Amino acid sequence: MSTQPASLSPKGAAACPADLTIEDVRAAAVRIAGAVVETPMMHSITLSEITGADIWLKFENLQFTAAYKERGALNALLLLNDEQRARGVIAASAGNHSQGLSYHGTRLGVPVTIVMPRTTPTVKVMQTESVGGKVVLEGETFDEAYAHARLLEAELGLTFVHPFDDPDVAAGAGTVALEMLDVKPDLDCIVTPIGGGGLISGMATVAKALNPEIEVVGVQAGLFPSMFDRIKGESHDCGGDTLAEGIAVKQPGDFTAQVIAERVDDILLVDEPALEKAVALLLQIEKTVVEGAGAAGLAAVLSNPARFAGKTIGLVLCGGNIDTRLLANVLLRDLARQGRLARLRITLQDRPGALFKVMRLFDEHNVNIIEIYHQRIFTTLPAKGLITDIECEARDADQVDRLVEGLRAKGYVVQMVELG
Repeated sequence: MSTQPASLSPKGAAACPADLTIEDVRAAAVRIAGAVVETPMMHSITLSEITGADIWLKFENLQFTAAYKERGALNALLLLNDEQRARGVIAASAGNHSQGLSYHGTRLGVPVTIVMPRTTPTVKVMQTESVGGKVVLEGETFDEAYAHARLLEAELGLTFVHPFDDPDVAAGAGTVALEMLDVKPDLDCIVTPIGGGGLISGMATVAKALNPEIEVVGVQAGLFPSMFDRIKGESHDCGGDTLAEGIAVKQPGDFTAQVIAERVDDILLVDEPALEKAVALLLQIEKTVVEGAGAAGLAAVLSNPARFAGKTIGLVLCGGNIDTRLLANVLLRDLARQGRLARLRITLQDRPGALFKVMRLFDEHNVNIIEIYHQRIFTTLPAKGLITDIECEARDADQVDRLVEGLRAKGYVVQMVELG
């Protein structure tokens, strides 16, 4: 079939829910077949036991660029006419959309320009350039980069490919749901991250067309509740350092908001500890690396056990692009929350053998010492006193508690240093 329509569908605010149907998603699936990975949809026995629901995972983090964004980007590229392909496309993105569009644009011979803020980490610039995108750094914020991209669009005659507020992009994203329901047609509920709304718009369109009884639930990071506020008519602060930067969107789509209002049953918010826990569980249990946004669905189920109990749930692991140092921090913080890592702050007298006596108690309780930090100067203690922070590793929180009790029984002043 031809991939070049007579005219492109309306974009952004000019589009309406009628511009996105299951027929559009099915056509997108035919169009992109063989060029994106048909990722596995697998049952998680352990996560099902933990959550009290029947959990099925869609591993979109296994795409070539490690995110579902390839689907919508490729569909939009394949719908360009010959003149648009020759001139090239442009987008504003510092995330997965930039890599998906650059990769498939290069593969198809379509020039791709990506405008990113100057504050974008170098690694993201390099990742986009490595798959063929031309990166332009402009502005200090995404909004400034976006404005510059629209300016270049007009000046150079390029076609702007929006990361989410576009029926063609949403239709491509909706192919995820087609594959999920092909494997597991009896899903009760699909839980999907929301940033700008492209993914859930496409998925809800498929789900409601195939089975109106399927519940479609969106998830946003609590720090960025932009679509939540828009749909529910509320007003929360929007901004901050979230682990789920892939869905950290301050201005949701106009078109996608209309689709969500019509086809999505509910939107939930998740906090940062829940996102961290979900990322850690997916690595520990499923042995898969997922970014914060990709773990948002699991975070919502974990945070709302009564709401999802007993349901058969499909979760989209929508991306796996997480900085390795950040991932290490998440895993270590999770061990601390479990009580397997701890930091004890102990007040000692500064005299020979004082630390040795403390270490002997650690040995008696079979708790491993990882790091020791002495503080003599910046304390409120007398000159002959000192504070020692000891980071340690135990089997569980009970073992640490027994150690603390033993230390206090010997007369030591001990504080547990808690995570923020």
